[in-house]
Amino acid sequence: MNAQPELTQALLYLDGVSVSFDGFRALNNLSLVIGPGEMRAIIGPNGAGKTTMMDIVTGKTRPDEGDVLFDGRVDLTRLDEASIAELGIGRKFQKPTVFESQTVEDNLLLALKGPRSAAASLFGWRNRVKASELDGVLETVGLAEHRARLAADLSHGQKQWLEIGMLLAQDPKLLLVDEPVAGMTDAETEETARLLTRIAGNHAVVVVEHDMAFVRALGCKVTCLHEGTVLAEGPIDAVSANERVIEVYLGR
Repeated sequence: MNAQPELTQALLYLDGVSVSFDGFRALNNLSLVIGPGEMRAIIGPNGAGKTTMMDIVTGKTRPDEGDVLFDGRVDLTRLDEASIAELGIGRKFQKPTVFESQTVEDNLLLALKGPRSAAASLFGWRNRVKASELDGVLETVGLAEHRARLAADLSHGQKQWLEIGMLLAQDPKLLLVDEPVAGMTDAETEETARLLTRIAGNHAVVVVEHDMAFVRALGCKVTCLHEGTVLAEGPIDAVSANERVIEVYLGR
């Protein structure tokens, strides 16, 4: 599929995507376009299709119909999860999964993109990682001064930032981030908004979130899903003022 000509300039292109589970239509003719380096917030009530959308992009779920293209020409519906991850799509789930018995620095070293063969490990490829590469990720996620701490000793928010750093270490073109500020303090929530804003531009970032103050702090285009399709899309003020969005999601 990589040899195909570019079909779209979008980094991620979903068109007419539908999928049903036991008669329930989780996605219904969903269309979504994410540009290179774009930040996008996805909001919507429970059951709107947010998680299913991410499952389809990452290869966990196959759509019944529709197009799912990455990087202009790669048909994600033909690839498995591992192949999709190798293309440069990283996903962060709501609950942080870090190696708690390892230091912050070692967590990042384990995640750094590079040869994964036994020979590469045997000859210590990770010991030859450029210090600047590691330092850059630590600075980006705000954990430079915690590099020698065990991950188990970090706060909940810091563990979330470390996991985002582990994704960044793999140099993805697209990050899918699921409810990153759930359980965070107000200060951690504010810092997470700044962190994701720093990342966007070099990487496209799609954030699924319910915290509307956090979504506003991201300052990006917002897509509201409802019953598996796009209900509204645009700046946060326009989406928040949309009568249907207020009715089905935000309330008055």
